[in-house]
Amino acid sequence: MGLKERREREKQARKHQILDAARHLLFKKGIQSTSINQIARKAELGVGTIYFYYQSKEEIFYALQEEGLDILFRQIEAIGRKSIGPDGKLRETGMAYLDFSRRHKDYFDIINYFLATPTVMLGDELKQRIDHKGSRILKLLDGFTRTGVADGTFRSVDPKKYAVMFWGALHGLTQFKKLENTVLEGENHAHIFEYAVDQLIDGLKPKKER
Repeated sequence: MGLKERREREKQARKHQILDAARHLLFKKGIQSTSINQIARKAELGVGTIYFYYQSKEEIFYALQEEGLDILFRQIEAIGRKSIGPDGKLRETGMAYLDFSRRHKDYFDIINYFLATPTVMLGDELKQRIDHKGSRILKLLDGFTRTGVADGTFRSVDPKKYAVMFWGALHGLTQFKKLENTVLEGENHAHIFEYAVDQLIDGLKPKKER
């Protein structure tokens, strides 16, 4: 192994060391209660070393967001391989998103944090990776919709725009869980979520099938 390759391997190992520490603290304390100093102590590294690899705490958590998006992508990709219709794939995707928000709450919280937070300054490479991972998920939703339009399951719509709307609706619907005992007046959140997903998909179908 040459010097250049060894340095690159050491660089990646150090990044993994930092992310492992940040992930542990995130899942234990949450985003707001985790600091760079805490990450440095957990990783047994100097604060300066942390800043050498990442510009801010937010950039570290942005890197962790990649992990969450990968998990979500794999779940939806598996749905795409099933022998069910495009309407079934969209429905299962909707319910998988709700499941992801519960089973992987910490990763979901990271995604939600950055969707609700003003733009964070990131390195170009990291931003491109995040954008790519988000685009992969949208392309799956686009594909399900496009197939449905082509085979007549759905009426004619813009698949890309519908994919954005569908993902946005799913994300918004998950937020109402915290209002289950207030605004929702005790209504079961999962039932409302499922109802809303069905309505979103029914709205795609030709009028004669509704």
